[in-house]
Amino acid sequence: MLIDPCELSPSYVRSIAPYQPGKPISELAREMGLEERSIIKLASNENPRGIGPRTRAAIDAALADIARYPDGNGFELKSALSARYGVEMGSIVLGNGSNDVLELVAAAFLGPGRAAVMSQHAFAVYPLATQARGARAIVVPARNYAHDLETMARALDDETYVIWVANPNNPTGTYARADAVEAFLRRVPERVLVVLDEAYNEYLSPDLRGDSVKWLKRHPNLVLTRTFSKAYGLAGLRVGYAFAHPSVADIMNRVRQPFNVNSLALAAATAALDDMAFVARSYAENLHGLQQLAEGATRLGLDYIPSYGNFITIRVGRAAEIYKRLLRRGVIVRPVGGAYELPEHLRVTVGTPEENEKFLAALAASLRD
Repeated sequence: MLIDPCELSPSYVRSIAPYQPGKPISELAREMGLEERSIIKLASNENPRGIGPRTRAAIDAALADIARYPDGNGFELKSALSARYGVEMGSIVLGNGSNDVLELVAAAFLGPGRAAVMSQHAFAVYPLATQARGARAIVVPARNYAHDLETMARALDDETYVIWVANPNNPTGTYARADAVEAFLRRVPERVLVVLDEAYNEYLSPDLRGDSVKWLKRHPNLVLTRTFSKAYGLAGLRVGYAFAHPSVADIMNRVRQPFNVNSLALAAATAALDDMAFVARSYAENLHGLQQLAEGATRLGLDYIPSYGNFITIRVGRAAEIYKRLLRRGVIVRPVGGAYELPEHLRVTVGTPEENEKFLAALAASLRD
């Protein structure tokens, strides 16, 4: 009898539903026979401004050494992050995007017989990373689309080793205030890691941004993760990082792949970190775009979830059908049914003012069809 090689994989791996990224522009162009330049993609929370001139110059300069392996320790980027945030270099872990850093946490601290707590409507990578290690997911119902931190703290059991918290949360855009998160951290035993995923931190208003770094000294079980894929515009280069207690960072680095961040990404991220004027403009333009999309949704009589990220999640009713109608009009957004359990909603990235208007016009027409 022939053995199906797939049966050799653990059952918890075979049962994983693969992550579904936003549809690429090129794929929609092929499917619908559309010109690529006529399509707008508002599906993956990318920065519509692209990258700044400093970052582009750093990438150009790094091309000369592209035949060499990158610095596996990421010294220059770690030095820049250490100087910016006042975190020692031994507390920094670099990743191929913040997704990679999340996977490092799971690889280092989860496994069969262990569990991780997460919220309903939270980032889909959390249950995937948990399940891929044979660990058990404890999913806590959301409260008004947001993390119910009090209930999450009560959901811990003896097998819980990790808690995943996205702040702001993707795909709902909700945000937990600093006092609520600090109170939550005080309730969590130190034997449980709290992963505070701050991928959208740069889109927070200045009074909300950055307090969490100060918590690291008080909470050795805290892991902060951030990315250069959003406000810095480096989604295609994939570079993220974590701040953690040195002993936690050491364990994460033991399961990290050698050279997991490429040379161009390291150079670009180091330069981008120094271009705060670019980030400030991205923040301001995103704030305007959020208002534009929110007001447009209101004009169409649609509810939306107030967002602290660079996207907004709008309740459109028959979301799967509206999504298809938008595709036919050359507009790519993100359906958030399935694992996200929001079958009546679409998540829409903030684009340029022109892209936002095109989306709103296409949405109005799609609702009338």
